[in-house]
Amino acid sequence: MPSFNHIGNSYTYFFYMSSVFSENLGAQERRAGISLASIYAFRMFGIFMIMPVFALYGEKLPGATPLLMGIALGIYGLTQAALQIPFAMWSDRVGRKPVIYTGLFIFAAGSIVAGSAETIEGIIFGRALQGAGAIAATLMALAADLSREEHRMKMMALIGASIGASFALSMVLGPSINAIVGISGIFYGTALLAIIGMLLLYFVVPDPVQSRFHLDAQLKPSSLADVFRDTQLLRLDAGIFILHFVLMCLFLVMPLLLRDFVGMPPEQHWKIYIPVFFISLVIMLPFIILAERKQAMKPIFIGSIITIIIAALGFLSSTGSTLFIISLVLFFAGFNLLEASLPSLISKTANATQKGTAMGVYSSSQFLGAFAGGAMGGFAHQYWGFQGVYITVLAALTIWLLLAVTMKKPEFLSTYLLNVNSVSIEQLLAVEGVFEAALIEDEKESGSVAYLKVKKHILDEEKLLSLAASD
Repeated sequence: MPSFNHIGNSYTYFFYMSSVFSENLGAQERRAGISLASIYAFRMFGIFMIMPVFALYGEKLPGATPLLMGIALGIYGLTQAALQIPFAMWSDRVGRKPVIYTGLFIFAAGSIVAGSAETIEGIIFGRALQGAGAIAATLMALAADLSREEHRMKMMALIGASIGASFALSMVLGPSINAIVGISGIFYGTALLAIIGMLLLYFVVPDPVQSRFHLDAQLKPSSLADVFRDTQLLRLDAGIFILHFVLMCLFLVMPLLLRDFVGMPPEQHWKIYIPVFFISLVIMLPFIILAERKQAMKPIFIGSIITIIIAALGFLSSTGSTLFIISLVLFFAGFNLLEASLPSLISKTANATQKGTAMGVYSSSQFLGAFAGGAMGGFAHQYWGFQGVYITVLAALTIWLLLAVTMKKPEFLSTYLLNVNSVSIEQLLAVEGVFEAALIEDEKESGSVAYLKVKKHILDEEKLLSLAASD
């Protein structure tokens, strides 16, 4: 699933790419960012591309039922959630690149198994293997190793942009590519993309001078208890769980509905997805800008959930293709806005030294939501039909709405990292715009890293940088 959760602010991923290149990333950072973003995009593109066509494939598999199809679609999320943190911890011991090579190999093997499968059980096993190549957190750790603290967010933004672009392209290209090479061809192509990723990792991605633990980018087990006690963070974790639960539920039936209800053959579904994505993007952009500039994150966040509820009600009551397509536009407008807003809220809510842990829990919640949505959506489709899927979606969204209404208004604080030597916390807090500060000693270099929460619009950055320079 689209793991946009490392983006860290609410500007949509399509604008991150341009903002990243407009900043002064170093040559090695730019090279690392582009190559790692490409590896991430290749991997996610193959996973996403089957979503708009997989439901149609089940009709050709012996023994396939809606429930088994749902499990097949979502099972990668279960293995991804289970293994991404162990893989990241393993990379702290043996190095990032060996773990990423291993993960890409497992992912390619799973793609080949799924492409060769002639039964639904074989597809499920192949998809589980794909998820077992759980290198998302390790890729982020390598990106952190290859970037300076002050440019870390730009690197993560570039990777976030690649994920968003791969999701959009997969929705558009999946039906057309499926018409040419079929589902098996998509799986084999995914394996090829993983191999290309290995080549990029070997020939293009720089080797880090040293690997270290990054509190802003990696999960720290000792911080898990604090993160799980934070009810505001748990609300956001539940939110990303439900958002991807809903996405998987709907895409278990969406290709069937476009074919049978709208009356459009699968190879032409891109004619629906392209205008739907474009219109939904136009709708969401003003609200993203408003959320940040007017500090209206909570009401727009709640409004986005209500928008998806309205879309689900539209699907449920639709008697013609016009209402169905309008509902699809509303769904993607709300989905994209929430997908961009949730990581921003995590960043604003989490303690500066616990951001990596908070994001790790958040990411695992997203993958678990994909699995639960596939399994529960498949169950609902099998026993209650299309109406059952919509009702399941509405029930989940109603729970989320109640959680969102009761969350606190977020503080508009951003994470800011700075290398320092002999600066005190009191000096940092005395700088205008700094609201939280923690100093963590760098075990591999002299000095410390200052983890700050700041209000960027009033931050005296010149004074902050002068403190670091005066060490």
